[in-house]
Amino acid sequence: MFELSMENLSSKYLMWVFILLLVQICGCKGCIKEEKMGLLEFKAFLKLNDEHVDFLLPSWIDNNTSECCNWERVICNPTTGRVKKLFLNDIRQQQNFLEDGWYYYENVKFWLLNVSLFLPFEELHHLNLSANSFDGFIENEGFKGLSSLKKLEILDISGNEFDKSALKSLGAITSLKTLALCSMGLDGSFPIRGIFKGLSSLKKFEILAIGGNEFDKSFIKSLGTITSLETLVLCCVGLNISFPIQEFASLSNLEILDLSCNSLSGIIPSSIRSMSHLKSLSLAGNNLNHSLQNQEFASLSNLEILDLSYNSLSGIIPSSIRSMPHLKSLSLARNYLNGSLQNQGFCQLKKLQELDLSYNLFQGILPPCLNNLTSLRLLDLSSNLFFGNLSSPLLPNLTSLEYIDLSYNQFEENVGHMIPNMEFLNLSNNGFEGILPSSIAEMSFLQMLDLSANNFSGEVPKQLLAAKELGILKLSNNKFHGEIFSRDFDLTWLNVLYLDNNQFTGTLSNVICRSSRLEVLDVSNNNIIGTLVMGNNSFKGKLPPEISQLQWMRFLDVSQNAFSGSLPSLKSMKYLKHLHLQGNMFTGLMPRDFLNSSYLLTLDMRDNRLFGSIPNSISALLEIRILLLRGNLFSGFIPNHLCHLTKISLMDLSNNSFSGPIPKCFGDIRFGEMKKEVNVFRQVVYLWYEGDSRNLYAGHTVKQWEASMKVYDEKDEVQFVTKNRHDSYSGDILNFMSGLDLSCNNLTGEIPHKLGMLSWIHALNLSHNQLKGSIPKSFSNLSQIESLDLSYNQLSGEIPLELVELNFLEVFSVAYNNISGRVPDTKAQFGTFDERSYEGNPFLCGTLLKRKCNTSIESPCTPSESFERFATILYINPYWRHRWFNFIEECIYSCYYFASDSLSKISAYLYN
Repeated sequence: MFELSMENLSSKYLMWVFILLLVQICGCKGCIKEEKMGLLEFKAFLKLNDEHVDFLLPSWIDNNTSECCNWERVICNPTTGRVKKLFLNDIRQQQNFLEDGWYYYENVKFWLLNVSLFLPFEELHHLNLSANSFDGFIENEGFKGLSSLKKLEILDISGNEFDKSALKSLGAITSLKTLALCSMGLDGSFPIRGIFKGLSSLKKFEILAIGGNEFDKSFIKSLGTITSLETLVLCCVGLNISFPIQEFASLSNLEILDLSCNSLSGIIPSSIRSMSHLKSLSLAGNNLNHSLQNQEFASLSNLEILDLSYNSLSGIIPSSIRSMPHLKSLSLARNYLNGSLQNQGFCQLKKLQELDLSYNLFQGILPPCLNNLTSLRLLDLSSNLFFGNLSSPLLPNLTSLEYIDLSYNQFEENVGHMIPNMEFLNLSNNGFEGILPSSIAEMSFLQMLDLSANNFSGEVPKQLLAAKELGILKLSNNKFHGEIFSRDFDLTWLNVLYLDNNQFTGTLSNVICRSSRLEVLDVSNNNIIGTLVMGNNSFKGKLPPEISQLQWMRFLDVSQNAFSGSLPSLKSMKYLKHLHLQGNMFTGLMPRDFLNSSYLLTLDMRDNRLFGSIPNSISALLEIRILLLRGNLFSGFIPNHLCHLTKISLMDLSNNSFSGPIPKCFGDIRFGEMKKEVNVFRQVVYLWYEGDSRNLYAGHTVKQWEASMKVYDEKDEVQFVTKNRHDSYSGDILNFMSGLDLSCNNLTGEIPHKLGMLSWIHALNLSHNQLKGSIPKSFSNLSQIESLDLSYNQLSGEIPLELVELNFLEVFSVAYNNISGRVPDTKAQFGTFDERSYEGNPFLCGTLLKRKCNTSIESPCTPSESFERFATILYINPYWRHRWFNFIEECIYSCYYFASDSLSKISAYLYN
């Protein structure tokens, strides 16, 4: 009996163990009803603030079959089915990144956070609310409500605008181990010491990230009280003190220290070198300017990541670098380090995966010992003074390499050995010569290849033109020839293609059919012929409608050719940013469905033969900054719907046949008013590299995508007439240039006073029209104006004396009008103008014009005196003589037609 009982117990035990194993293996796929309802309530709460949340969280569906553990941004415990992690960062995904990596919000309404919505998630371990628009709470208790979540260890509220007083409640979350407060606008007035004091009582508190704020520098002293810290992120907090920071000496448990993007100077302090547990150290983007060769790293034997980039360090790499056997990532980019790499220590770092020595002064040949770095995945030696041969003995053993950038050096020997796992290869701006070997196509994972600015010749290997993974190909500025777009061309994943300044021939038909994902295409300065051509070639015919199949295209330039016929519809190119059609022979009306890109920044259609009016559909291009229609045959009134384009900075409608008044609403357009989007004309395409990097909030090494290389930096270029000359503006300068050119039309009426509201405009040209009335006094508000041309009109009255306050004015002209009175005093900028600015105005006077202003009241002139003065004006002034004869001619014709019409009416009356 006893044996039977024991057998039954063993069977039951084994059965329960089996069930538990099944649960562990298969996981619990169901989610708790209360937590599912909690997530749906959170979505409903967000939807009250933003109707687009439904679109951004499509998997969060309220039905019986939808499991919340399978929803995006939700991770559950596979055993219990309880929600463990919520990644609710950047819910609306509306932030725009600037070049320096920080973001800003555009047209975003801030939210209030309802903390009670998270109370059902009893096992919540990780809550990420970063990069949203929270600026307060539904209830005033702040984060105290989260104190009941006893398992919450990681809280990220970076990039919000919470009321600073509410953050004091963070100390109530006693289970907290990780807190991220980056980029929240915290400053010296924020009671940061109070928070640190509260956090010091949390004995398990390990990670603190407060980068991107502007604290009072004295807050550093209070950090020493949180002795349990293992990760400290102080990037971009405005530190401008000199090392050493002795307050860090008590943080002996630190494993990760990030002090990047500050203004720290001096040498790396001994207090940091004494942190023997340190695994990651970043001092990038500071003002360190000492010699690196005397720096001692022997005590940092556990270091895995060292980033000293973007400083002013000099000297050679110290031999003590070899004392860090666990180092996986070393970045010394953007310094002034020099010497040969032959004996600089890092060749013994067998675990090194990433080595970035770019933008330094290293020189000589690459040492054979680089082959010892068999774990290396990323090698960036660009912008140095290296030379020699790449084929041997370098690279044969580096089979793990995925990313190589050797651009801007002096390598000359041809490329020989190919690395099978290579994904990104940049050999541009060297001295490579000869034919490109077909073996380059053996790199079957290749996503980017840049061979531009070398001396390669011959034809491009057919195998390369069928590389299935290739997304970016740059062959510019070589001596390649042949028909590249042959039947072998089959780059279906291609995004960026640069072939300019070579000797390629043939047509572009295959690129349309087989590379529909193209965003950038440049084949200028080649010998390509056929139905589709690009800038600065010599081809004729219509622009084929098939070009619209390139719906991912961002930059299209077919300028300076001989295209003719009507414009095709490009409305399917929804991502187009820059469109250049200038210098062709396009005719006809601008199609109503011509464009439909909400991203368009530049539309340049100058010097064609387009006629008719500007269609209303152009008002949908709300992001456009540059509109250039100069030198066409457009006519009719300038439409008011152009005023919907409020972000315009450059508008050129000159040399057309527009008539009627200047729209008053032009005063409501921005015309250069600078806001936060200062880099819109810098179209940058990044390559992405899957590298091992430290996840600050999880505390372990994971794979994540990181921007590794800027492979395409499109600097759009346009021409605009200002200061009486044609100037070209490109790249970042387009963010600051602004102007309006309405010259050489048939505009009538008075100059709208509202144009004086364009306080940011740099150039305003209204010349060669038929404008009447006086110069608006409101023009004194054009505080940034550099060029103001009102010449060749019919303006009258006096020049407003207030214009002398325009401190940036370089070019000013009111020539050939009917302006009278005294010219402004020759002071400030007006002291630089000569009589040419005022010629053709016989009633202007002043010392500059050598015409005395008589302030006394003169007796009326006799008829003979008036006629003599008038005759004198006509004799010496050809402009007014021309206008007088036109006036007489119009009077003659008017009298003739009036007499003829009257005579015919009288004859008809008498006849009847």
